[in-house]
Amino acid sequence: MKFHAMASAVALFLVSTAAFAQDSKTTQGASNSKGEQASPANPFSTYNKIFYARMKTILVSSAEKMPEENYNFKPTEAVRSYGQIVGHVADAQYNFCSLALGENNPGLKIEETKTTKADLVAALKGALAYCDKAYDGMTDASGAQMVKLFGMDMPKFGVLNINNAHDMEHYGNLVTYMRLKNIVPPTSEQAPAAQPKK
Repeated sequence: MKFHAMASAVALFLVSTAAFAQDSKTTQGASNSKGEQASPANPFSTYNKIFYARMKTILVSSAEKMPEENYNFKPTEAVRSYGQIVGHVADAQYNFCSLALGENNPGLKIEETKTTKADLVAALKGALAYCDKAYDGMTDASGAQMVKLFGMDMPKFGVLNINNAHDMEHYGNLVTYMRLKNIVPPTSEQAPAAQPKK
């Protein structure tokens, strides 16, 4: 069921991407009334990178925010513990980003081998640093290259979009666990008040 939902989301993204690309062909190179370029270079890879950068910050903050004693917490026995989710997300970064980079997945099995908060936070940061290479090096042209994921032909953009969606899915799990422990999740924190001008 999860695979079908994810595949449907990717298919919807690809259709909207193709439609956007078709529309952008007519405006490429066009300038607005101020003589500025109408659309930025590599708009798809730029968007992917911006979304990923936001998710990266949220995930690290979530991993750091939960106290060590709650890393083994799970609301029911049928689900992963908080620490296992952090490890799973770290493993997934290597899985998706190695494919986008055209490299072999290092297969670190973080979820299975790391248990302490310090080790899991460090492993998550390392996995995200690995993924930085995939997002930073992606262009709209290289993002259109096809690879195999879940037995399907998919552009590298699709792979990185699934990584973003997967991060968001599991951030939702982490939010629930934090709320059950009366911890405010990173995206619900109140923004700091603006400093008065001097």
